[in-house]
Amino acid sequence: MHIYKISASSHSQSPKPLRYAVLGAGFAGLSVTWHLLQHTSKESHVCIDIYDDAGIGGGASGVSGGLLHPYSPKVKPLWRSMECWEESLKLLSIAEAAVEPNKLNGGSQELGHDSDDFIVRRRGIVRPAASLKNLDLMNENAQNCLAGCRIESVDKEAAERLVPNLSVPCNLAFYMPEAVNVHPQRYLELNFLLFFPPFFDHQALYSACQDLVKDTSVSDLHRKELNLHKKTVNNLLELSGEYDSVIVCMGARAASLPELSERLPLRTCRGVIAHLQLPDDIRESYPQHGPSILSDAWLAIHGPRDIRLGSTWEWKSKNYSQNVTVEEALKALEELLPKASAIYPGIKNWDYIAAKAGLRAMPPLTSHGSLPLLGCIDEYLKGKQTCKFWLFTGLGSRGLLYHAWLGKLIAQAVVSSNEDVIPSELIAWKSRMK
Repeated sequence: MHIYKISASSHSQSPKPLRYAVLGAGFAGLSVTWHLLQHTSKESHVCIDIYDDAGIGGGASGVSGGLLHPYSPKVKPLWRSMECWEESLKLLSIAEAAVEPNKLNGGSQELGHDSDDFIVRRRGIVRPAASLKNLDLMNENAQNCLAGCRIESVDKEAAERLVPNLSVPCNLAFYMPEAVNVHPQRYLELNFLLFFPPFFDHQALYSACQDLVKDTSVSDLHRKELNLHKKTVNNLLELSGEYDSVIVCMGARAASLPELSERLPLRTCRGVIAHLQLPDDIRESYPQHGPSILSDAWLAIHGPRDIRLGSTWEWKSKNYSQNVTVEEALKALEELLPKASAIYPGIKNWDYIAAKAGLRAMPPLTSHGSLPLLGCIDEYLKGKQTCKFWLFTGLGSRGLLYHAWLGKLIAQAVVSSNEDVIPSELIAWKSRMK
């Protein structure tokens, strides 16, 4: 077990702290951790233990595409998309400020890097209309767009100015200039880049949690503690006597806990994402400020010569590993490259470098769309409990959009011991499972 700890100095007369366990160190777990630290009283002595055997960003969150926008190609702006969008931008800004302390000068929440080592880049997203049906849906989205993330209809000529040689089958594309391109590992913590000294201290969201611990520890009696345990939790009851509340933020792994096995309406879906680079002998690169691309396959632009291509959909998979075999990578490329080249033919010139995969926890479809699962789960645990158990899972393929606001809601519910602060749509799954 590896433990990384940050706390104020101990004191023999300290009162018993409020103790919270957060299971999972991806988008959901770190968002909950941040908001627990923010919403507990400064007069409280609070200890938060994060458990994740793969470490920060070691699951599906760490390999996600990182394209953040509040729209679906099939419906109008997603459920409560304004709250989700604004809270995500706020938390991204907080993470960037932890790396660059002057980033939020004067309280501004402006995001954006243009360098290739970005955490958050405001570079926009373009989506060519691939069919007349798709065209009608996107036109409806454009007419109902959010004030903070507008959709512009652009003709073929304008789309090609954004991305030279972009294929625009219906002579119309939709451009979201405020959409955000995030590097997920750098947002959560740069643990996979520790061999590269320039990025050693860039821990982003986890670092922001550490900073909040320091800022809110006003005395030995009123202090915050944050511990990261690289350890597997095999069942919830083993934590029952140690904590005031336990929050399960394990994504697809939540269903593997014996107390929740076959009791959650989740489907698993493994997605492979390929890393492509331009070979040195090709001079013409992707435009420096060009947007990322959405189509049947998406292209997340990490630099003029660096692209992530995704994603595949392998339903009912139980493979949690980020590692991808040669056979799995070849199969993914066979599926993704034809889709990508139909919109961006230049992708044929790019070389495959590596691939990673994540196992997404996909929630059921409701009248409000596919919504994550939140709520108190005490009723799923047998016997007398000495703490309260909570669930936050099922982010699916929209973890970046949902994680901040829903992490804030579940933290508020935990601190107040009141499930009513959570919108009824997010806890309706419990009544359907009875």
